[in-house]
Amino acid sequence: MSLWADKYRPKTLGQLTYHPDISKKLKLLAKSGDFPHILMYGPSGAGKKTRCMSLLHELYGSGVDRLKVDVKTFQTPSGRKLEFNVISSPFHMEITPSDMGNNDRIVIQELLKDIGQTESIDFAGLLKGEDTKVLSNNKKRFKVVIINEAEQLSRDAQAALRRTMEKFSANIRLVLICTSTSNIIDPIKSRTLAIRVGLPSIDECGQVLETILSHESMARKEFPSDQSERYEIYRHIADACNQNLRMGIMMLEALYMNNDKVTPTTAVIRPDWQLVIEELARGILKDRSVSKLQQTRSVLYELLAHAIPASLILKGLTLELWRDIDAFAGIKNRDQTKAEVVEAASVFDERLSLGSKDIFHLEGFVTRVMVVVEGDVSGETR
Repeated sequence: MSLWADKYRPKTLGQLTYHPDISKKLKLLAKSGDFPHILMYGPSGAGKKTRCMSLLHELYGSGVDRLKVDVKTFQTPSGRKLEFNVISSPFHMEITPSDMGNNDRIVIQELLKDIGQTESIDFAGLLKGEDTKVLSNNKKRFKVVIINEAEQLSRDAQAALRRTMEKFSANIRLVLICTSTSNIIDPIKSRTLAIRVGLPSIDECGQVLETILSHESMARKEFPSDQSERYEIYRHIADACNQNLRMGIMMLEALYMNNDKVTPTTAVIRPDWQLVIEELARGILKDRSVSKLQQTRSVLYELLAHAIPASLILKGLTLELWRDIDAFAGIKNRDQTKAEVVEAASVFDERLSLGSKDIFHLEGFVTRVMVVVEGDVSGETR
């Protein structure tokens, strides 16, 4: 039994229900049999990975669904061995080099070099007895490498990636997936086709959720029979997940699993980590002491241990602090305090991308916010 987010994930471009212009362009690329390196960016939950896999499905067929996980071993210059998981099919490979931290350059250099030096062969064509001359002109004789979280690659890794793109472009095509292009170096941007995948609208989210519910007969009985009431529930879900479609589908399934009857007044079940971050932000404003800072460190450790990315924690804290500052009675100059909190967030966001110990930078951000708020409450000059 799989989650609805995986069970109803579209596998072809024709099954995608929003951003039809992007789907049309990707279908034309697949029809041509060839495409350039692609940089696909946009917010989390917008469907970047789904569109990427749909493009490969359009290009190669159902073979891209035959996935396996391999463990590759690399060796650092100091002699330390590194193990790296690679998801692959006969036609593509999916990697997340940022998991290796500052050693991502080694993964980029070694892995892509091995792939780029090996020319792909159309085994399906050989089995059908097609002419070798036809095979040599086949535009699909390349392997696609999907690189997740491309914006988190180090500068050295991106430089190595640029050289790989130039040297082995005949045998591999790169698809870089990221949330923002601000950390991508210009030489890579200039060598890729940039495609932005934006979040679906609230109505588009509702249409997707309605489609899923129409295939789940048991779940549909727990939701209102009136369409307008169902769409009101969908709007509440879309607001709660900030139009992150993957999270919205999970919220819809959670409503079904945790309630005997779902109505427009039923509270949307949100992820626990979001509630923890909201409570943490309120605590930072109310209690600006050393003991509170020690408690905050334990909470941050717990969030990181549950695989919540440090950048997501920082973003969540910043947004919650922005909202809570308006409701906090002790702050006199709210606009200045907000500006200083955002400035601190930008500084520590950069340090997160450059450093290796996330807890240090998250704790530094919390400390800086406490100093800013304390200075405003006490009237001291900062």
